[in-house]
Amino acid sequence: MLTVQHFEFSPIMENTYVLYNESGDCIIIDPGCYDEREEQSLKAFIANHHLHPKYLLNTHCHLDHVFGNRYVHETWKLELYLHPNEKIVLDYAPEAGKRWNLPFSNYSGPLHYIRAGDTISLGNDELLVIEAPGHSPGHVCFYCAAQQFVIGGDVLFRSSIGRTDLPGGNHSQLLESIRTQLFTLPDAVRVYPGHGTSTTIGYEKRSNPFLVDRE
Repeated sequence: MLTVQHFEFSPIMENTYVLYNESGDCIIIDPGCYDEREEQSLKAFIANHHLHPKYLLNTHCHLDHVFGNRYVHETWKLELYLHPNEKIVLDYAPEAGKRWNLPFSNYSGPLHYIRAGDTISLGNDELLVIEAPGHSPGHVCFYCAAQQFVIGGDVLFRSSIGRTDLPGGNHSQLLESIRTQLFTLPDAVRVYPGHGTSTTIGYEKRSNPFLVDRE
């Protein structure tokens, strides 16, 4: 069984997730730790809970979701898993950092590409890779069917959706991804987004103003 731990990092208030099981193995998703204080916060949690990091995953590679990739790689020797269409976004992230006045050192280690239908296994627990482009060209979500939750990145928020005005964004594609990839999940599935509070698929199907009239 997976426990979901959430951190809010960087001036952009990005949600970083650590998923861990009873054996102490863990997955780090979208590490957004920007400064040393945030890096130490992540490290202390992992040390205090005696966790063993096994995977580094990105839902997508906008700068706020990759700030901590290099630190995680250097600290726990993890290599990055991402969708192949996010490589261009990852490469551009340092330039985006300069434009936001948030410079940082990018991850430069090996890349492992994941696609729809792949599974990430942590002991007996599994995350299914769901492709949901629109906010970015290779955005993926990680779905735990056994526990009815999804790590959703910046696709679907409580009463909102991801922005599509950044390079590679596509509004109609994002809406289609939500309708066909997320709204087909059970209503009880909890969505852990890249920013803000969690929500459920059922609540968003009933209440999200961007989608309620387009089902």
